[in-house]
Amino acid sequence: MGSERRERMRVLGARLRALRADAGLTGAALAQRARVGQPTVSKVENGRMVPSLDVLDRLCRALGLEESAACEVRGLLTAVEAAGEIDSGSAESTVAGAVVDEAVRGARLVRSFQCVILPAMLQSAEYARHVFQASPELDAEAVGRAVAARVERQSLLYEPGRESVFVLTEAVLRTWPGTPSLMLAQLDRLLAIESLDTVRLGFIPWRRPVPVLPRHGFTLCDRRSVVVEAFPEERVSVEEDDLALYEEMFSRFEGAAVFGGEVRDLLLQVMGEFRDLEAARVTR
Repeated sequence: MGSERRERMRVLGARLRALRADAGLTGAALAQRARVGQPTVSKVENGRMVPSLDVLDRLCRALGLEESAACEVRGLLTAVEAAGEIDSGSAESTVAGAVVDEAVRGARLVRSFQCVILPAMLQSAEYARHVFQASPELDAEAVGRAVAARVERQSLLYEPGRESVFVLTEAVLRTWPGTPSLMLAQLDRLLAIESLDTVRLGFIPWRRPVPVLPRHGFTLCDRRSVVVEAFPEERVSVEEDDLALYEEMFSRFEGAAVFGGEVRDLLLQVMGEFRDLEAARVTR
């Protein structure tokens, strides 16, 4: 990481730590108020992680900052981003899904639509490994750390009081990395997740037309932000117009999807097809 960027991250972290001390809050208390992970607060304050604008705004609101102080810390974040070089060895870099992972951590209601790749919260470790390996910025060690962090965050799916709704096209199941055996394990994981009380999993089967041709995936976090997942990077928006648009799009995709028994039937059908592929691969 460039020394200038590192120094600006340190300055941002020190300022947030001082503001937290002024507010009389512990790191854990701030994390709870801001609805982000306590490790996130620690990493940001110690200059080891660059927060997304959404996370920074949550921290500012939780600290009760006046607009002048909030503008100051946003300016410090802008200075960090302007410093350029991203640490190529860090699992907290802006690699595929990292922004979604962080935004989801603080949300009680998560609604995600995907048309090609499985949502980060549903990926098995090996599937996630292929996702991160596609990022040229990460070496093998960083990929391992990123996969471990993603798997750890998936524990949020099991927390009472959280609700996760995933709507996927059938194409997600048929756009796969690695080997058929990898996908068999992934599909088995989807079957287990579908049975959770905290999760609603739906698919738009190929036999149904989509209500709108999807251009990319996106994730709504509560009703406060949306993460738009597109090349070259993910973008977090809290703009009312964006939220209204993506709320409407999600509702339309959700209305075209099947749930419950039809999802389980679809997963079992696709698992059978992958077993056939695996058998053919082994006998070659």
